Amino acid sequence: MGFSEGLLKAVKECGYQTVTPIQQQAIPVIRTGVDLLASAQTGTGKTAAFALPILDMLEKAGGNENNSSQRTVRALILTPSRELAAQVAKNISDYSQYLSLNSGVVYGGGKMPSQTKMLKQGVDVLVATPGRLLEHLTLRNVDLSHVKHVVLDEADRMLDMGFLKDIERLFTVIKQRHQTLMFSATFSNKVKTLAKQILTTPKTIEVARQNSTSGKVKQSVYWVSEIRKRELLSEIIGVNNWQQVLVFAGTKESADLLAKELKLDGIKTALCHGDKSQGARNQALEKFKNGSVRVLVATDVAARGLDIEDLPYVVNFHLPYLAEDYVHRIGRTGRAGKTGTAISLVSPKDEQFLENIEQLIERKFERIVAPGYELERPLPAQYKDEVEKPLKKSRYHATQEKNQALAKKKSDNASSRKKKPQTTTKYNSKIKKKR
Repeated sequence: MGFSEGLLKAVKECGYQTVTPIQQQAIPVIRTGVDLLASAQTGTGKTAAFALPILDMLEKAGGNENNSSQRTVRALILTPSRELAAQVAKNISDYSQYLSLNSGVVYGGGKMPSQTKMLKQGVDVLVATPGRLLEHLTLRNVDLSHVKHVVLDEADRMLDMGFLKDIERLFTVIKQRHQTLMFSATFSNKVKTLAKQILTTPKTIEVARQNSTSGKVKQSVYWVSEIRKRELLSEIIGVNNWQQVLVFAGTKESADLLAKELKLDGIKTALCHGDKSQGARNQALEKFKNGSVRVLVATDVAARGLDIEDLPYVVNFHLPYLAEDYVHRIGRTGRAGKTGTAISLVSPKDEQFLENIEQLIERKFERIVAPGYELERPLPAQYKDEVEKPLKKSRYHATQEKNQALAKKKSDNASSRKKKPQTTTKYNSKIKKKR
């Protein structure tokens, strides 16, 4: 593809042997300098698709372009989460190890002094989360006036997380003419609207059908009561001798409880969610990767950006509130052409979320009932005390009910306005009182 020798050497050391479809289509387009809106399934090599041509162009352009000894940012890559930022930064560091370019990363949870020092020294390529980058801009720690390439990675997720205003503020700072690339696993209406605002006559690439899941991932749904999900999960892991399982819980509280119960079952487990420090999250991920623990329980903070080589199993202990997040969760397995397994533990409370997912990916799941876990079956004795207590609603179930109640109220108000008889004006009322 005409890459420099240093870049090719690094790519070879990364173990890349073939070009993926998104890379094959995106790289030539990016090299022409036009804006791009690209969508592909997660795990298909999107990072290399934008990073390799940008690094190649920066290297061939020569030294830093601000005519001073200090480097300024020439390529900016924005990501929604610190995990994804760290992963993208690592990839870029690996790709550019034989080039005369350097890179850095800034995200919330990282130490400000060390980030400030790195930015003051200067980098060619900066990976950042929007909120932390704006902090550094406010403190005048970074100069974005020389940026030539901007990448929005997982653009749909950034918009879902409420980063629209931050993105708009950042684009007012980057005033120089530049190339903008938007990469996303899905093309939501929000993404299309933002694309119209910040892209100029972009090329569009959509490698896979929108919102599709990888055909390499075997997906199953187990129909089970909410109270017995943990018991069934432990049994599945134990009976099948699963050794590396990424489990998604709905909230930080439920993740803490699930991890505690799995440990009591004798299953080595680590935690990754927003209340954990960045150091603790990195440590949990490292233990999971090297096999020190069998299970990593995470919230959706880990749904994007976790690049775990050959991850065999993903479990949805709770289904995500947004159906699109299902695609990203199970995309942690079956990456780069490999096979994987994804199972979802679904109770009657979750049925609406499951139907939303089925509608999104255009697939109907068989509800598997494991022997001994039939809903009508009497519960084992150990659940007696728990059954007597009302089950606490998850944030997702509560939100769903709240949205339904608001919709009903809105509908009722609209109906009452239509039926409401015409009233006399304030002026007429005063006249009546005088009479």
